[in-house]
Amino acid sequence: MKSVIVEVTQRIRERSAGTRRAYLARVDAASNRPRGSDRMGCANVAHAFAALPANDKLHVVAERRPHIGVVTAYNDMLSAHQPYEHFPDVIRDEAHRQGATVQVAGGVPAMCDGVTQGLPGMELSLFSRDTIAMGTAVALTHDVFDAALLLGICDKIVPGLLIGALHFGHLPCVFVPGGPMSTGLSNNAKSTVREQFAQGLVGRDKLLEAESAAYHGAGTCTFYGTANSNQMLLEAMGLHVPGAAFVHPHAQLREELTREAVRSVLGIIKSQQRFTPIGRLVDERVIVNAMVALLATGGSTNHLIHWVAVARAAGIVIDWTDFSDLSHATPLLARVYPNGSADVNQFQAAGGPGFVIRELLNSGYLHADVATVAAGGLAAYGQVPQRDGDALVWRDLPAQSGDDSIVRTAAAPFGTSGGLKLLTGNLGRSVIKVSAVPADRHIVEAPAIVFDAQEELLAAFKAGQLERDFIAVVRFQGPRANGMPELHKLTPPLAVLQGKGFKVALVTDGRMSGASGKVPAAIHVSPEALAGGPLGKVRSGDLIRLDAVEGTLEALVDAAEWASRDVAVLTDAQRDTNAHGLGRELFGGMRRNVLSAEEGAITWL
Repeated sequence: MKSVIVEVTQRIRERSAGTRRAYLARVDAASNRPRGSDRMGCANVAHAFAALPANDKLHVVAERRPHIGVVTAYNDMLSAHQPYEHFPDVIRDEAHRQGATVQVAGGVPAMCDGVTQGLPGMELSLFSRDTIAMGTAVALTHDVFDAALLLGICDKIVPGLLIGALHFGHLPCVFVPGGPMSTGLSNNAKSTVREQFAQGLVGRDKLLEAESAAYHGAGTCTFYGTANSNQMLLEAMGLHVPGAAFVHPHAQLREELTREAVRSVLGIIKSQQRFTPIGRLVDERVIVNAMVALLATGGSTNHLIHWVAVARAAGIVIDWTDFSDLSHATPLLARVYPNGSADVNQFQAAGGPGFVIRELLNSGYLHADVATVAAGGLAAYGQVPQRDGDALVWRDLPAQSGDDSIVRTAAAPFGTSGGLKLLTGNLGRSVIKVSAVPADRHIVEAPAIVFDAQEELLAAFKAGQLERDFIAVVRFQGPRANGMPELHKLTPPLAVLQGKGFKVALVTDGRMSGASGKVPAAIHVSPEALAGGPLGKVRSGDLIRLDAVEGTLEALVDAAEWASRDVAVLTDAQRDTNAHGLGRELFGGMRRNVLSAEEGAITWL
């Protein structure tokens, strides 16, 4: 093992000792109870199984066969989740073949950030994660299950399901993915049309044509954003069937992998030696493995929020310094859009998650001594699944990459450090995705232009007021202010200005999409402006220095003047704008109670 991996893991273990101990005590207490149908009253049992076929009732209650709960994020709004419509039928059929029973325990909401991007609905996006966690709890609190299968893929859905499942840490759990859509218009070509539209060079018809050619069918979007980063991290954590992440929804192999998820969770239930509930499986080593996999692939910055919350759900406390220290030591092994030109289908063809995990594991960057839902341990995740007649088998990958412009060995990486960087200074703590930014843009020093809403920046761009070097400070976008929306709609205009040769960058207490790149962006600035953070002291014209090489973010203002400045506050009218309409009123409690971005934007503590 690399010494930094060991050191960071031990630091996390020591920091988390009390909370982890308390968490595991709760897991053990829940594990040591009688089975649900044995300990519940007769009326409770009758209600629980009233709609089951008679044979299934017999199997669960009298014969005490394994009973699996399914929590599904199916809906027709997300292209990635549309294939889940018929998954419960496949799962139920396979369970019956294996002598077990299944119930869909519940459904959870699942928002498509692509639909709500730049719109008021995006202000519910981050909070939907904890809503999904609560929905998972509502489903599993029927408390009659021996295990759970979790059906979710996209941005907030996987973290929400995982947080919810970890609050039922006594259950063995397996995540069941659906796979990416087939390749359409390339991500680079799509982005070019977006920039042309931002400049008025093409009309709405051409933009819609390009967007529809890129997003054209069932499955996840094909860029390496938050949804597909979720899949990479679940593979590295051993919570998928190995190699299940990036198989197309309609491939014949997909159904077999779904059936294997049923067999895997039943294998955990039935084996005393392998019995590992999710609360025991997800330990400090597994969390570090997920962090390393994220950094080695230049994954989504959103996970510097989400995985802090995931870890905390298991009693484990991590922070951005942990990510930063791991990033310094982790090689960059993949270049997938927005960190390169390839999409996830090309990434899969070149070796995919299996190649990356094998390289990291063999080079001492991942903990090998961890439990996984697969019997073969983490080494099994360095292989790829195939059909051999009617059988599902796993094969070793070639020693060399299928395309070294997309994925590389640990001996010849794209870079010696990971794709994310921590920035600190008098503006607070923030993060930047350096793997997607050209090297000559890693340092930007320019005057600030302050905006209190993304609409203000877009209006200034359209009015031709931004044709110069500047750093856009977009504040009051944190979790307490308005739910910390993604500001992905700012990427095209800023990219246009950067393409004209101007030095531009973004500094914000909001988020950017996992698809964002190209333009240097110091995001998640903490503490946020609404909480009195230093972004509230910035004035237009202040010289700002964003230095991703040294890891600093500074307002170059005289220290005495800086200390004497008042912090800007939102007007009542501005607060009302973010508090009303399209259901935002219902999330007022979350806005009041949410922790900072670095603390995972957690609302339940």
